[in-house]
Amino acid sequence: MEEEKKTVRAVERALDVLLCFASGHEWGLTEIANKVGLHKSTIHRLLATLEDKGFVTRDPSTEKYRLGLSILELSAHLSRSDDPSVMLLPEMERLRDQLNETISLYVRDRTERVRIQAVQSTQAIRRVATVGARLPLSVGASSKVLLAFADPGVRDAVLSDPAWPAQLERESIAKQLDDIAAAGYATSFEEREPGAAAAAAPIFSRSGKLVAALSVSGPSNRLTPDRMREFAPAIIEAAHRMGTILG
Repeated sequence: MEEEKKTVRAVERALDVLLCFASGHEWGLTEIANKVGLHKSTIHRLLATLEDKGFVTRDPSTEKYRLGLSILELSAHLSRSDDPSVMLLPEMERLRDQLNETISLYVRDRTERVRIQAVQSTQAIRRVATVGARLPLSVGASSKVLLAFADPGVRDAVLSDPAWPAQLERESIAKQLDDIAAAGYATSFEEREPGAAAAAAPIFSRSGKLVAALSVSGPSNRLTPDRMREFAPAIIEAAHRMGTILG
């Protein structure tokens, strides 16, 4: 019988603390404790350990914490030749130059999507995309793509998750995902935040594995539903080119 996989609670808690900084903000001790849901004394011990190892640093004037240099040392090794965020960047820039809107690359991480690469639009009014941002899989064009083209087991697990928003009826969403899979792309219009719209297509590796979602986003007054339909062939074509780059 397979040995049951177990996690180390202290490590989980330390990683939860580090993930608080994914937004790029500085956080105080009380803010982190509230965000993680642990007592301040526990958070204080975790932060002291992380600070000692260089993963966080504390500003003496504000008493707030931010990421330390050890994070940079680790992240430097992410830029490998087989990293999609590196390999696909030239094609993302090419698509940005073609459509002149912000281009993002998302991967699924359990019940969330993570933006692993972004190329900003050059227009004065644009959708600014932050690399490393974590977003729910329940809304947004990229979320729908990552679910629509995922293995059925993955889709079912996400839709049946207790954290799935109650206002989003699962059967209706499942039908929408089937329609997206047939169309080859997804759109969203002010679903996650007012004034923003996006269109996305799946990126498959040469072996047929779903790797990521390629997204084009911008202000909703410019990226209208009609405009997104016009952009769809270019997004799908770019996603196909990107797939040929990956193994």
